[in-house]
Amino acid sequence: MSLNSQLAPRIAEVTARIIARSKPTREAYLARMNEAADQGPARAHLSCGNQAHAYAAMGEDKLVLADGHAPNIGIVTAYNDMLSAHKPYEHYPEIVRDVARAQGATAQVAGGVPAMCDGVTQGQTGMELSLFSRDTIALSASIAMSHNCFDAALYMGICDKIVPGLIMAAAAYGHVPTVFVPAGPMTSGITNDEKAKVRQKFATGEITRRELMDSEMKAYHGQGTCTFYGTANSNQMLMEVMGLHLPGASFVNPGTDLRDALTREAAKRALQITAQGNDYTPVGEILDEKAFVNGIVGLMATGGSTNLVLHLPAMARAAGIILDLEDFSEISDVVPLLAKVYPNGLADVNHFHAAGGLSYLIGELLDAGLLHEDVKTVAGAGLSLYTSEPKLRDGVLTFEQPERESVNDKILRPASDPFQKSGGLKELKGNLGRGVMKVSAVKPEHHVVEAKARIFHDQHDVKTAFQNGEFTEDTVVVVRFQGPRANGMPELHSMTPTLAVLQDRGLKVALVTDGRMSGASGKVPACIHVSPEAVTGGPIAKLRDGDMVRVNAVTGELDVLEEGFDAREPVMIDLSANRFGMGRELFETFRQNAGPATEGACSLI
Repeated sequence: MSLNSQLAPRIAEVTARIIARSKPTREAYLARMNEAADQGPARAHLSCGNQAHAYAAMGEDKLVLADGHAPNIGIVTAYNDMLSAHKPYEHYPEIVRDVARAQGATAQVAGGVPAMCDGVTQGQTGMELSLFSRDTIALSASIAMSHNCFDAALYMGICDKIVPGLIMAAAAYGHVPTVFVPAGPMTSGITNDEKAKVRQKFATGEITRRELMDSEMKAYHGQGTCTFYGTANSNQMLMEVMGLHLPGASFVNPGTDLRDALTREAAKRALQITAQGNDYTPVGEILDEKAFVNGIVGLMATGGSTNLVLHLPAMARAAGIILDLEDFSEISDVVPLLAKVYPNGLADVNHFHAAGGLSYLIGELLDAGLLHEDVKTVAGAGLSLYTSEPKLRDGVLTFEQPERESVNDKILRPASDPFQKSGGLKELKGNLGRGVMKVSAVKPEHHVVEAKARIFHDQHDVKTAFQNGEFTEDTVVVVRFQGPRANGMPELHSMTPTLAVLQDRGLKVALVTDGRMSGASGKVPACIHVSPEAVTGGPIAKLRDGDMVRVNAVTGELDVLEEGFDAREPVMIDLSANRFGMGRELFETFRQNAGPATEGACSLI
């Protein structure tokens, strides 16, 4: 596998290291996918009885399906009414079926996958199912594809765990050409800065819950992805930079003519890249080492969600590729931050898209030698295809090269004049284990915190301590027993306003946890995903109130400054309350088999 000679040396080095590390597992994966591809179009091997069951409900498409010569698209959808981002998918299958018929082909909804909204479960018991919903989605999508009737697949999913779960399933069916279909962000509501200020006022008791509710409803007001740059929109960036969306598809609003045109084009393109045509492009070949490096580069250049540091290793392992935290940290060191989108700025993703968006960003990163150009994508060979933008000209979809410029340099900048010379992520490690910190939104004066630890085993207890006025000095807030094996690793984003208030009062404050923060984690330094986790006896379980802890995002240190720390026995607590209620009893197998956060916290791979 040759590397692009124009690549920045560090990107080439990291890619070569991933290729070498992954060689045995990647070769075994590709051998399995090639064997599956050699069997030819799936339906040719089904019995007449198998096929009769598969086509019974397909009405006018029955004869075409039974004939077996035209491609059949399998649609895997995460549509539901609970996620604003996924509501637009309700009518996408109709669009896809109409496109397929016009091409003499067919399309079927192969199956649906669950998709929970972390915005609804934030701070609630249901959040303890969130991470494992990723693995459940991967299993559900695999069941949908197991009917083995499909020459290509369209995956419809956007938010936090949905895209990673769908990628894991797509990789398991890596011989099947696959296009990911976005639905776009909701139009802009109140500013993210205003929303954050209202939340902090509520945390300090300055406003009523009714005033808070009014603000939240103005922020989340319609169909489409939430407009801040959290995990959902980081996922969409990732799919485009990794070549799984059509160029420019990620951030076009729902309910527009351009959005519908891109959905139709995704269906057309899926039909063009099947094994029955001349441009066979199995998704397992797109999901190679270079694509994952490109995804990490995009994550750093945009200050994307820390959740992807957890998900990308699991996604990669599904395709036989082994990623490590050092890959993220080293790429972050050399990739400049080109975008400022909330919580790493005041703009939302609509503003980012209007300023030049991903076509501009990808072009800048390619020119700087920070992305692999020589990759396969659903649009064709070469990532440079993704420097184009979709346009509707007299009702016809075209992909055009825009002028290379940022319309707003407070949101989007060239690689020659970035917001920061390095990306938004830092690996921290020391005698407390390994963790990561998103530093792109943290002011430099908060990158180093050395203070006494205050230990908590529940995020709600942190809020209670705050309300009781217990935080009066610089503090490293430690929230442990929040890892995947303890309670499913729920996001702890609901603590952010509380910790932000302490920081605004002039205290030095940091969070250290074996749990997760949302993609919306912001200005408070938070070392998260600390591994090994407390429930497995990791060093974080040895901490005591009053221990001096150093959290240093400059040098990458995560250390306890106490003699004899390593010799301490870890604390163990009763976690039986995490095992039941809100469906948690059904996920015990996931908790028991989850891997470490450094490897994706996956129970399947």
